[in-house]
Amino acid sequence: MQAWLDSLIARGDFGARPDAALAYGIAMAIACALVLALIALPFASIVTWVERRVWARIQSRVGPNRVGPQGFLQWLADGVKHVCKEDLAPEEADARLFKLAPWLVALGFFLPWAVMPFSSALILADLNVGILYLTAVTALTVVGVLMAGWASNNKWSLLGGIRSAAQIVSYEIPAGLSILPVVLMSGTLSMEGIIRAQGWAPQSWFLFANPFCVPAATILFISGLAENNRTPFDLPEAESELVAGFATEYTGMRYLLFYMAEWGNMFVSAAIVATLFLGGWRAPALSRSAVAMNTIEFAVFNLKVLTIVFVSMWVRGTLPRVRIDQMMALCWKYFVPIAFVDLLGTAGWVALWPDGNPIASWLLLACAAAGIVLFVRRVAIYARRSRMELRLRPTS
Repeated sequence: MQAWLDSLIARGDFGARPDAALAYGIAMAIACALVLALIALPFASIVTWVERRVWARIQSRVGPNRVGPQGFLQWLADGVKHVCKEDLAPEEADARLFKLAPWLVALGFFLPWAVMPFSSALILADLNVGILYLTAVTALTVVGVLMAGWASNNKWSLLGGIRSAAQIVSYEIPAGLSILPVVLMSGTLSMEGIIRAQGWAPQSWFLFANPFCVPAATILFISGLAENNRTPFDLPEAESELVAGFATEYTGMRYLLFYMAEWGNMFVSAAIVATLFLGGWRAPALSRSAVAMNTIEFAVFNLKVLTIVFVSMWVRGTLPRVRIDQMMALCWKYFVPIAFVDLLGTAGWVALWPDGNPIASWLLLACAAAGIVLFVRRVAIYARRSRMELRLRPTS
């Protein structure tokens, strides 16, 4: 998309006008608005219904099933409910910071979409420091959450904000270290460049490039759960002990912004993992048409991302919340040292095999396939023992 707009200027469509810079800026703003309106906001909204249905199936419940077919319009009803609620602020709160905090959190959710590579042509801005930009802007979330906790003038909110600051800042370290092995192998910080350094086949993904990438991808995925306050790391908003934590004093639309960003950041975190380790939008050349190929690439990218999102839902519906000391010990005692080993190991691997080692890639892929087969067999055994009945329409 950025290349298309640049080509318009090169051909003189914008360049012949004295206000070319303004026209270019308007065109980019419209493109960004379309991405947010057609992809980001619908995902952050609809995924709330999907996740609640997934939790219900995992926990032998029904979930939302009244508003719309199979409860599909529940997300819309919840959104209208929050928008119509009165916007209140505590008398003793810092009003300016209190009102600004949710928008900072939302900004940390919106800005990463500028460098999200949906296909070879569908990317708003292919920055040469794309992954660095993405990790930087997502850190705005911790600023907004800490600001919300402090400005609320509520002890539960303050504790939630402090927990969030400690949690997100801590887990950014192993997450950042887990990104560096991919940068070493691809030789670029560009999101598109990282994807193009991989192939469409699994054995050419960076996940199976060397033995150090599998633990790096695992650490990055788990750190993403922690940074997004997802279960089992949802300590900043623990309802049982902090009464929703940093969001306790918020109502209406501002309350909705916090959780819209939390659910929407599931896509952002999954997109990072898919881009760095799973080949991103890379797909086999099934058509010579640029439009058809970009459609296929868009579908492949979203399939990978939504698979990771489903695993995040699975984790939240299965695991209990950990203690604060367990969460911090996992980060500093295990993830940070392992991430350093992954980085140094990848550096040595790249020095020995600059063009990769196909034998190692195939062996790692075979081990992953064997693990998936064993997992599916174990699930099938438990399904037979439990005599589980699968009903596609449980409310009928």
